[in-house]
Amino acid sequence: MSSNSIDKGKLLIFSAPSGSGKTTLVKHLLKRIDGLVFSVSATSRPARKGEIDGRDYYFLSVEAFKEKIQHQEFLEWEEVYPDVFYGTLYAQVAQKRAQGLHVIFDVDVVGGLNIKKYYGKDALAIFVQAPSMEILAERLKQRGSDDAQSIQKRLEKAQWEMNFAPQFDHIIVNDSLEKAQQLIETKVKAFLSEH
Repeated sequence: MSSNSIDKGKLLIFSAPSGSGKTTLVKHLLKRIDGLVFSVSATSRPARKGEIDGRDYYFLSVEAFKEKIQHQEFLEWEEVYPDVFYGTLYAQVAQKRAQGLHVIFDVDVVGGLNIKKYYGKDALAIFVQAPSMEILAERLKQRGSDDAQSIQKRLEKAQWEMNFAPQFDHIIVNDSLEKAQQLIETKVKAFLSEH
């Protein structure tokens, strides 16, 4: 069977400031909608407790990451903090789409917009935000994975990321998780059913 007879999968892009609940929403969609597959990003940051290479991220050294950049192996990449890179390996996405799977991305705002620009109407870009900066700060503290200085850095970055929200197809304010889940599910199903 030639690859032309298979419908190529679509792309679902989720971007949000850290602590907005985007990962929880992405996991919800993966459970609820058939044919979705998660795009595992590569990163140069060390693995956090419980994270597994190839499942949560492809953990690369800074040197290996920079080498892949030079060889143009990334669909998008970003140096989020000095020597802390995140990126999407082009080959991973192409392989999954060729299988007719819909690829779901959990990426930062710049990466998300780059993927949207690259794939155009085959991609749906959704920006998830917390109801307020105060609530976002509270969520980051409750997570317990960052010290006060890291939280402050994440909040400053969140302010900057909010400027990009209008460039996304949809903005979802995650004030009630249940409502956000329903809204996202409705929007994603509508997009996937379009020809």
